[in-house]
Amino acid sequence: MGDVTIRRRPGPSDASTTEAVTAIDATSATSATGATRTTASEPDNERLDAYLARSQTALDLLALSSLWIVLVPPSDFGSASTLAASARVLLSAIYGVDMAIRAWLSKHPLHYLRSHPLGLAAVAFPPVRVLFSVRLVTSVFRRGNLGRFLLAATVMVLNGAVIVLLYERDAQGSNIHTLGQSLWWSATTVTTVGYGDYSPVTVAGRIIAVFIMIIGILTIAVITAQVAASFMNQASRKQAAQEPSTGSSIEERLERIELALAALARQQQSSPD
Repeated sequence: MGDVTIRRRPGPSDASTTEAVTAIDATSATSATGATRTTASEPDNERLDAYLARSQTALDLLALSSLWIVLVPPSDFGSASTLAASARVLLSAIYGVDMAIRAWLSKHPLHYLRSHPLGLAAVAFPPVRVLFSVRLVTSVFRRGNLGRFLLAATVMVLNGAVIVLLYERDAQGSNIHTLGQSLWWSATTVTTVGYGDYSPVTVAGRIIAVFIMIIGILTIAVITAQVAASFMNQASRKQAAQEPSTGSSIEERLERIELALAALARQQQSSPD
């Protein structure tokens, strides 16, 4: 009886592993281009993709930080109404130049403008830019970047505080008349404490209050999930450090089986027929 030889045959798991590695490599190669394809881009248009990669985040940040200008009518700014109107015109000019550049880089400029009505609407009607702010917060949330998400949430809460102040300071029966009172109210609202010492009385102020409450609940949920995930990752790393890896365990078992079969083969060879 000859020596026993064990050969491992590639199984379905090896094939699936190869496919997974290939998919990961393809994803890495795609992400290495540096441009993330968005709904504003075009197929096979690297110039437009490069421009969007450079400008879209900055424009979304501008939209996020200027919510208090575009959501409050210039007449509610009092003596600064002219300045507020000028700021609106400047913002419209910025977004207008952005749309003009995107159309110029597009292969079909007129078709590009017709297929992106939201961008044109943001130029003519500033409150539409709220959707850009929502897009930015959603993008940061999907990427799982806690620091940037908290920064975006903080900017939105500060915007809410200024907006509520502008709507409430001259309203009848209102008790929010200064920026300090508005900031204190927004802090108690976003943390869901709600002391009740300050509260909006206008419809617009109460709508903003609802959004601030939603931001607060969402922020608490994100922080809780992040802390829980951090503890789970720490536990997983400790467990992986204490236990041998699955691959080495399988190899050790195969080696023991080979030794046992080899010993059995020698016994059979040495025993008389």
